[in-house]
Amino acid sequence: MNPGVLYAVGAYLCWGFFPLYFRALADVPPLQILAHRMLWSLLLLVLILVAKRHWRWLGALRERPAILGRFAISALLLSCNWGIYIWAINDGHVVDASLGYYINPLMSVVVGALVLSERLRPAQWAAVAIAAVGVAWMTIAIDRLPWISLTLALSFSLYGLLRKTAPLGSLEGLALETAVLLPIALSFLLWEGSYGADAFTHGGWRLRLMLMAAGPVTAIPLLLFASAARRIPLSLLGILQYLMPTVVLALGIWLFHEPFGLNRALGFGLVWAGVAVYLSDALWRLRR
Repeated sequence: MNPGVLYAVGAYLCWGFFPLYFRALADVPPLQILAHRMLWSLLLLVLILVAKRHWRWLGALRERPAILGRFAISALLLSCNWGIYIWAINDGHVVDASLGYYINPLMSVVVGALVLSERLRPAQWAAVAIAAVGVAWMTIAIDRLPWISLTLALSFSLYGLLRKTAPLGSLEGLALETAVLLPIALSFLLWEGSYGADAFTHGGWRLRLMLMAAGPVTAIPLLLFASAARRIPLSLLGILQYLMPTVVLALGIWLFHEPFGLNRALGFGLVWAGVAVYLSDALWRLRR
């Protein structure tokens, strides 16, 4: 088997099992988890860059300062996505989070059409339309907009748009994004600590190690994904990405026992139908 496929499956399975990690930190406020994720991710990424002696990309920042502004925006989008996801998992909205990542590729197609003027194929328009009907159905049936799902999908689609046109790779880009966010994260943790509310300072060693594990938990799937992207076509990578929300949905229903009634099942069914049209078109193009 192409090792790129194994790397991709490994990355998406890691992301799919993220709810288990965040639920283990359920006693820690989501914003503190987010801040620690930024802190320990940056530390690990810097260690990786030191080991690789890979600092040449910093020259691009000196030559083109506008790059920093672009990554500041992408960092805010990423923190929004991470923060909402952590809160959703620990507040009992795992199923809603999975829906967001089913919608995300279709949302990215729409963003590409609106912002980059990419021409969509008829099958892609059909997939988007069917999924939109599913979201509309759930909005009417459960009497509220699935804002968690839509916010996760939109924030990550816009983040992907910025990273698609960014001049830095995934490792360097994430290091820069977490570095931009580090002053905010540290300030927040120090402020929480001043009130005695910092879980890291007042928690036991098990809790501290769990928070420190946010670094490898974030970086390992990212590195697997980057390795996969260099070895297999992006169309195949896009097909495999549905492993992640499928695992999250399974955890939400069978492990965390979140409600999944008929109305929600019908809405998901329409979204899955849109995804099936999207995947069928991608598989057809991949075979060609």
